[in-house]
Amino acid sequence: MLVGVPTETKNSETRVALTPAGVRALVERGHRVVIEEGAGRGSAIADEDYAAAGATLAGAAEAWAADVVLKVKEPQPHEYALLRDNVLFTFLHLAANPALADLLCAAGTTALSYDTVQLEDGSLPLLTPMSEVAGRLSVLAGAHHLLNPQGGRGVLLPGVPGVPGARVTVLGAGVAGSNAVAQAVAMGAEVTAVDLAVGRLRALDDRYAGRVRTVVSTPHEVEEEVLGSDLVIGAVLVPGRPAPKVVTHAMVRDMRRGSVLVDIAIDQGGCFEDSRPTTHDNPVLEVEGSLLYCVANMPAAVGATATRALTNVTLPYVVRLAGGVDDAVASDPALARGINVRAGSVVHPAVAQALGR
Repeated sequence: MLVGVPTETKNSETRVALTPAGVRALVERGHRVVIEEGAGRGSAIADEDYAAAGATLAGAAEAWAADVVLKVKEPQPHEYALLRDNVLFTFLHLAANPALADLLCAAGTTALSYDTVQLEDGSLPLLTPMSEVAGRLSVLAGAHHLLNPQGGRGVLLPGVPGVPGARVTVLGAGVAGSNAVAQAVAMGAEVTAVDLAVGRLRALDDRYAGRVRTVVSTPHEVEEEVLGSDLVIGAVLVPGRPAPKVVTHAMVRDMRRGSVLVDIAIDQGGCFEDSRPTTHDNPVLEVEGSLLYCVANMPAAVGATATRALTNVTLPYVVRLAGGVDDAVASDPALARGINVRAGSVVHPAVAQALGR
């Protein structure tokens, strides 16, 4: 098989879908790998490192024409003309992008999404490391934008002796949310976790010995916690479906001026009513005096870390796909669940339902 890795072109995207170690693993199995020149630059990986591992360096067209194309983010509009009847493995988030779904169907692409590869226990092994990164980054980004020069309330997240730290509410206690809780606790904030699942809240209570307040999610409780917070982290995810809107415009309107909200779920449409995708260049929206941070590729802020965390878990699946997509999905139910589009149709049930197909 020929495996291609294009350079990511989403705004400020620094990650790359394959490391030199991954190249070597594929080459040793008899596959060929073509890397677009400069693809690893944002992750501190030089072209020479890829060449030394056995890859061929080429342009974007050659990388996109491979049998299996590996990316990190969904194809961007200027890349749509490069779609074809090959295999594409990346984060797709099609529930929030019906136009891309249509184009993948029209091109005959077999498109698999990292975030719908799902094990029997319901866990998402390829999304997990990026959720860990995004969860931790969400608190760092929130702490930064709480500073006066950024338009925030001027609250120091950990506080100082005699002055309490910021009040942080984390909506959702899954992988991203629990990592946001861990980061906020480590930085000395006053933290509340909100979730529908009592089991998740119990696990947080056990882990932090009561240091984290835990609240079962209802519209009333969400409103109470949001209105009293300096920083709100939205970490609500339903695999393959648009994120539910749990924070309304009215709630944001009634928050204290200069409060900050970070929407980790923005790739799936966002879990705040006012959320709109932003970029690392222009990361925040001002809504009713509060700041909404809705960057759709948060882990790109730490490309060197995020690339390695992602490729650690994707490589075994890449190796299987390079051996033939039919055999790969037939032998691995988790990978089969990753297929979103095949033979001109949206085939993932949750994605199809979200798109009304």
